[in-house]
Amino acid sequence: MAGLLLILKRDLSLAMRQGVDSMMVVMFFVLACVLFPFGVGPEPNILARIAAGVIWVAALLASMLSMERLFQTDYEDGSLELLTLSSLPLELVVMAKVAAHWLTTGLPLIIATPLLAILMNLDPQGFWILILALALGTPTLSLVGAVGAALILGSRRGGVLLSLLILPLYIPVLIFGVSAVDAAVGGYPVQAQLLVLGGIFLGALPLCPWAGGAALRQALE
Repeated sequence: MAGLLLILKRDLSLAMRQGVDSMMVVMFFVLACVLFPFGVGPEPNILARIAAGVIWVAALLASMLSMERLFQTDYEDGSLELLTLSSLPLELVVMAKVAAHWLTTGLPLIIATPLLAILMNLDPQGFWILILALALGTPTLSLVGAVGAALILGSRRGGVLLSLLILPLYIPVLIFGVSAVDAAVGGYPVQAQLLVLGGIFLGALPLCPWAGGAALRQALE
């Protein structure tokens, strides 16, 4: 745990020094949502109907912006090889980097969501469900994305390849995240959708660091 916390602290410190990346993710998220009313019109009923889907898709795409660089910088400067030679398992290294990615990307997106939900005229009944669904879903996006980032390590056109690898895996999170908000707005129970999101997260929590560690070992061979 001490080694995991040290890597987490190091990545957070680097993210704070290079705050442009995190700011770009949030700005992309905000701009992507703001552009929709200009495209579909300012009709409140239309915006309320598509609000959950727009926010979820924008959050999904925004989380991918910094995913390619998750391991790339450490791979280029040799830090990743030193971590491999240390006694710390690569699975914990992946876990620490996923936690840092979520704290610098997923959490700011959740914080920015209330303003965008108001802008998109989201029904108040779905407001807190949207926040809760994002809190359950965005860590899964970071976990799954870490596996993709490890698989493309050292390859050319990594950004395009990363999108092709992980976007299909993001679909279940997107479906249940949007359906939870739609159910809340319609007055239906949302427990099933939230339980599925929580189950996906609990399944990804042990599997993704293991798969990411295996991919990193293969990339460093």
